[in-house]
Amino acid sequence: MKLLRFYHNDEIHTGVLTDRGVADLTALGFPGTVNDVIAGGRDALDAIETLLAGDYTPLPYETLRFANVVDDPSKIVCVGLNYNSHALETGGTAPKEPVLFSKFSDTLTPAGEPVALPPWQRCYDYEAELVIVMGKPCYHVTAAEAMDYVFGYTVGNDLSARDCQFLSNQWLSGKSFPGFSPAGPVIVTADSFDPDAPHAIRCIWNGNLVQNGTTDDMIFNCARIVESASRFFALKPGDLIYTGTPAGVILGKAKGTRVWMKSGDHVRVEIEGICALDTPLV
Repeated sequence: MKLLRFYHNDEIHTGVLTDRGVADLTALGFPGTVNDVIAGGRDALDAIETLLAGDYTPLPYETLRFANVVDDPSKIVCVGLNYNSHALETGGTAPKEPVLFSKFSDTLTPAGEPVALPPWQRCYDYEAELVIVMGKPCYHVTAAEAMDYVFGYTVGNDLSARDCQFLSNQWLSGKSFPGFSPAGPVIVTADSFDPDAPHAIRCIWNGNLVQNGTTDDMIFNCARIVESASRFFALKPGDLIYTGTPAGVILGKAKGTRVWMKSGDHVRVEIEGICALDTPLV
């Protein structure tokens, strides 16, 4: 199942992307938000399946204005250097443990919404990422248990300002400008997506394919990432974990050849089996 949040008459509705278009669950009488569906788990999904079995008039997906995939996550956790190809291109070595960092909740921005690039920085980069959406409270679980706590997956772009990311050993200052975590527009539920399968992951910048990898190039898979993150953080339903990016980022190019993103650019991230995430930069 592919869930989404979108605006209808200036109100946020909950929907499901089907082969026919988008079923407006709110209009069909479903009482909850996407966060309620996440918290409700299987029972909530069964109730939605019952609604979808009835009659409804689908909305065209392409015309919708999307809202954030989840409402106000308590945490946005990210994993750095988690693709072999990316570690190689940036001159790093494969880490022995997941490299974890965080982004603030106000970095989350909906698909299709513009992201402002602050004019006082200049080295702006893209990072196409598979994003885990947590489904249950999760603290100190094993990798064998971890997938039981995952609700689903979405598409993310870990936007980065490289000129301030490396001012210190902490990456936060280059990662947490407002809007720097575009995600969505849909969440595919865990029963419809195998994170260990080799899903294509791509980034298209101004119409040019710049990242073209597969998710099986991850150094640490989703189960291992959740295990590691839950050792240090009490994860909650609706929390997001960005799982790293493949090769092809601007930072990975030779010095003197790097052309950074700028206002007026457009970035699209695609993950096979989920959706495409479009982000205009202003």
